[in-house]
Amino acid sequence: MKNADNSTRCPWCGTDPLYVAYHDTEWGRPERDPKKLFELLILESFQAGLAWITILRKREGFRQAFHGFDPEILAAWGEADVLRLLADPGIVRHRGKIEGTIRGAQAYQRIEAREGFSPFLWSFAGGEPIVNRPTSLAEVPAQTPRSLAMSKALKREGFNFVGPTITYAFMQASGMVNDHLASCGWGEGPS
Repeated sequence: MKNADNSTRCPWCGTDPLYVAYHDTEWGRPERDPKKLFELLILESFQAGLAWITILRKREGFRQAFHGFDPEILAAWGEADVLRLLADPGIVRHRGKIEGTIRGAQAYQRIEAREGFSPFLWSFAGGEPIVNRPTSLAEVPAQTPRSLAMSKALKREGFNFVGPTITYAFMQASGMVNDHLASCGWGEGPS
C-alpha cells in the first residue's frame, strides 16, 4: 500500500489510523521488557477468535481493568476479580481468558524468578530477531516449529490460549520475528 510520502507498509493494517500507528511504531519492533512482553502475550491470548483491531481498540480498557498488566497484582486475584472483569464493557469479557490471565501471571512469576521471563521467551527465537521479510502475505506462515515449541512450553508453565498460531502472532508483534514485507518501509526500522 502506497502512502502519501511514497513509502509502503504491510497491507494487513489497512487505513485505520489505530492499526496504521500500531504497524508503524510497535509491530515487529524487538521488545525485551518482561512486563511489556507479558501484556502483549495476554492481549494476544484475548485476541483468539477475534480480529486484532478489536483488541487494539480495547487495549486501554484492558490496561485499566488489569492494573497495567502487573503480574504481581494479577497473580493474587480471585473469583471477585473475575466477576468484576466479566461486567467490564471496556474489555473482552471471557471467563476462560480472564482466569487464564490470572494463571498466566502466576506462571510469569515462576518463570521470572527462575530464569527471567524475557530470556525464556526470546530463547524460542534464538535470542535475536529472526528476519524473514517475505515478498507477499502468502509467504507468511500462521505458525512455525518455534511457535509450536513456545506454545508447548507456555502451556507447561500454566498459560492458556497460547496455541502455536497465537504464539507466532506474539513473536511477530514482539519483534522476535520480522515479517514486515520486503516492500514495507517500516521493516528496517529501529530495533
